[in-house]
Amino acid sequence: MTTVKNQVTPELYLEITSLLNEEAYYLDNGMYKEWLDLLTEDLSYQMPLRETVEGVGVNNLATDIDFYHETKMSLTTRVNRLYTKSAWVENPATRQRHFVTNIMIEGTLNPDEYKVRSYFLFQRSRGSHHEIEQLFGERNDIIRKIDNKWKITKRFIKPDQAVITTMNMSMFL
Repeated sequence: MTTVKNQVTPELYLEITSLLNEEAYYLDNGMYKEWLDLLTEDLSYQMPLRETVEGVGVNNLATDIDFYHETKMSLTTRVNRLYTKSAWVENPATRQRHFVTNIMIEGTLNPDEYKVRSYFLFQRSRGSHHEIEQLFGERNDIIRKIDNKWKITKRFIKPDQAVITTMNMSMFL
């Protein structure tokens, strides 16, 4: 039996790229509740630590510890907290930008799901400080069509830095 993966058309590429651009816009403009609407209820959102190991071609992502290992429910809790006075880490609010590039889309056996790989650069500044914090790496997503809308159902973030130099990990990637 031959299995056929769904095709990636130019129209599909534009739709999924538009979803990722919309996501960046929401995050950059503090529209976190709108961002949550782009995520499925069964979301898995994970970013393991990057380790420095010797050897060529060895896996240098930790398998036993993560910066993030979240669900839609835990992300919703984090987002709801941002709208309270106890979110001191975002007071004053940071100014941030998400840059997404090198988007590659691959079909799957499920006609409503696609694997999406992208590179990201996240930058933010705080208050009147001149320091710019940044984080960059690769994201591996599963994007699913639900009720005729594309949503993110899985995100696996691979940071390129082994040492994260941001003041905190309150950002969403």
